[in-house]
Amino acid sequence: MAAQIGVTGLAVMGANLARNLARNGYTVALHNRTKARTDALIEKHCDEGEFIPTESLEELVGALERPRRVLVMVKAGAPVDAVIEDLVPLLEPDDIIIDAGNSLFTDTRRREAALAEKGLHFVGVGVSGGEEGALNGPSIMPGGSKQSYESLGPMLEKISAHVDGVPCCAWIGTDGAGHFVKMVHNGIEYADMQVIGEAHDLLRSAAGIEPAEQSKIFAEWNKGELSSFLIEIAAEVLGHVDAKTGKPFIDVVVDSAGQKGTGRWTVISALELGLPTSGIAESVFARALSSQHAQREEAQTTLVGNEIPTELPDNFVEDVRQALYASKLVSYAQGLDMLVAAAKEYDWELNLAEIASLWRAGCIIRAELLKDITAAYQNERPANLLFAPAFASAIADAVPAWRRVVATAVQLGIPVPVFSSSLAYYDGLRRDRLPAALTQGLRDLFGAHTYNRVDVDGTFHTLWGEDKSEVQQD
Repeated sequence: MAAQIGVTGLAVMGANLARNLARNGYTVALHNRTKARTDALIEKHCDEGEFIPTESLEELVGALERPRRVLVMVKAGAPVDAVIEDLVPLLEPDDIIIDAGNSLFTDTRRREAALAEKGLHFVGVGVSGGEEGALNGPSIMPGGSKQSYESLGPMLEKISAHVDGVPCCAWIGTDGAGHFVKMVHNGIEYADMQVIGEAHDLLRSAAGIEPAEQSKIFAEWNKGELSSFLIEIAAEVLGHVDAKTGKPFIDVVVDSAGQKGTGRWTVISALELGLPTSGIAESVFARALSSQHAQREEAQTTLVGNEIPTELPDNFVEDVRQALYASKLVSYAQGLDMLVAAAKEYDWELNLAEIASLWRAGCIIRAELLKDITAAYQNERPANLLFAPAFASAIADAVPAWRRVVATAVQLGIPVPVFSSSLAYYDGLRRDRLPAALTQGLRDLFGAHTYNRVDVDGTFHTLWGEDKSEVQQD
């Protein structure tokens, strides 16, 4: 019996993808560096489909039909390179190595180019949905060559989540495109979680609404335009009570959020592309600040806030909801803008409507508004998501509440980095003139970096240290 695909790396995500494949009728060869995980999967889940356990990569490759498909699910970075190095001598031209972990897209580009020289296909696949998604249907974002997708695509589409019968899986583009899109997805996810946290903090610290009542508010929000997986589970987390203490669950959890790197990579990539992903960046910085335990503790006794008492409007909860929605839209707009820039930079043909449709189910940022985002890029193809008529109208309606919420937070000393930076981004887009003109003047004075004029074409420099006359540069 030959397997259609092999999986090496059987921690939770790898094991669940293997089970998903088997449940969908594929024979799956299994391998793990420690045989115990292979044995455990077979013992617990052998009735879910056809598995072939193996004890070495040689045995794994030998169990596969051609072209061989080997899915690697190990920690990003050096471990992926190590597995590739061990696999390559065992494979033949047109075989496919699939990296379904959260690898940095530049690593994927490097690996794809190196393996192409050997006649092998390397496919970087973004997989979102966590452990449950991997088992029951994730959102899948594969890169690599079109030829590799002809062999691998039908299999990935079958195991992915589906919306109205359409798989949440499609070929994204060459080399690292799949992992880049997954990285941006995760950056949006960072911002989405942070704005939810900021809304929670405002409702409690400003309005005095306790977690149990907030759970009901979030559940109600989940019935409208904010309907999403993260809002849904926020309601669940806020309503959970710690069995040991009887306190709200969130009150017994340390207020420090970790990160595995994809949000940070998104911000670094945005900087390299010269793009203002301020909402995503502030969400990454907020996590970093939450981990500064010693400094935060000292600041509580050292730094003075001088907060300004503020009377909340009667509709404060609704104001927070609208500010949350507007800030969420900005994060999506900034993330999708990254995809446009990356397509130009890396010569990818990214279909934004299709990518948005892949995020409608299976993934962490799945949300009702993604249907409207998909429609916007199918119909209007706006230069920025916020310019699409439906979203321009929605955010215009939310702006007054958004401003009230940010102003209230500032007066009360409640940090809302993504709410406020997203509003600043929105206002920055709208302004007919920004203070960058002064920045350019300063750069020219101290470094002769030159500037452009509004009234004539060309590049100019002022002789600041001489007679301040202006000279045109070649």
